[in-house]
Amino acid sequence: MKVVISGGGTGGHIYPAIAIANKIKEKNPQAEILFIGTEKGLESEIVPKEGYNFKAIPVSYLKRKISLHNLKSAGLLMKGLLEARRILKQYKPDVVIGTGGFVCGPVLFMAANLKIKTIIHESNVFPGLTNRILARYVDRVALSFEEAKRHLKYHEKMIVTGNPIREDFLKITEEEANNKYQKNSDTPLVLVVGGSGGSIKLNNAIIELLKKHSNNNFEVLLVTGKNHYSSVVEKLSNNKQILEKNRIVPYINDMPYALKACDLIVCSAGAMTIAEITAAGKASILIPKSYTAENHQEYNAKALADKNAALMIKESELSGETLYEKIESVLNQSNGLVNMMKASKAEGKVLATENIYKEIYQLITN
Repeated sequence: MKVVISGGGTGGHIYPAIAIANKIKEKNPQAEILFIGTEKGLESEIVPKEGYNFKAIPVSYLKRKISLHNLKSAGLLMKGLLEARRILKQYKPDVVIGTGGFVCGPVLFMAANLKIKTIIHESNVFPGLTNRILARYVDRVALSFEEAKRHLKYHEKMIVTGNPIREDFLKITEEEANNKYQKNSDTPLVLVVGGSGGSIKLNNAIIELLKKHSNNNFEVLLVTGKNHYSSVVEKLSNNKQILEKNRIVPYINDMPYALKACDLIVCSAGAMTIAEITAAGKASILIPKSYTAENHQEYNAKALADKNAALMIKESELSGETLYEKIESVLNQSNGLVNMMKASKAEGKVLATENIYKEIYQLITN
């Protein structure tokens, strides 16, 4: 089996691609896999570290208004299409898989043009522009959310698979996680994560919450982001009680353990994050980032909130007090936490990677 995978720009596109590649290698150890991305994207660093071959093509994103940048991007797109065609004709893959990001455009379009089997995966409720265009040309469209069908045509090509996640999120037990984090079972643990780089708005809301409600009945594990850690600690330095009761850390390298150990997580609403939360069956308060493309995080958060699997706070409405009220409403409402965890677990698709592999295998064998 020869496979080309294309996806990049953000971890939300890259890590599902790696999860799919790992599943293919697990099922077919002799499979040959080539990643195609961009030279400047995160994929150029992450993919080779995972042990996969990588080739870059020249391509850039488009702005949603007429600009000089778009003229340059159009020129790069033509070069990208030609380079993608050259690589595909030389490599001769059995299937080409796209996991999102603008680099997928020329790769998947050329693959379809060359009559190679194609499948794309859309991780968000509101599909990205590239996948909305590619849905017309590819053989299969795998979705993380049922709700995404509302925003796409060609429903006959679609299958809801879920979003591929790291195996660690499925294998680690809560007992192992609790031991690692020395969790006191009598005190609810609220994990607060503002993304890999942290979030100033979320950090400030937590600082406000802890100062105003220092006698709350839960423990906060705040992941500030490396660049914001010293600032957060300095703002709380005169409050020894707060620092002794709660945990403030710059970064977490073992997120599967932290997620399994917590009772409630406060975080953004990226598709990968939601997939991990629901796979673990955790209650959450989602704060969609307002600057994401086409506001897709709000669509993701709303999909869970509508099913009582999460609460949502818009970033414009975030404050220490609103966050405190939401946390209290989940932890103190009779069966509120338990019911939200059940609803979250019901939305989890732990067989997502397996489901996508089956679609890939069927495409090739048929």
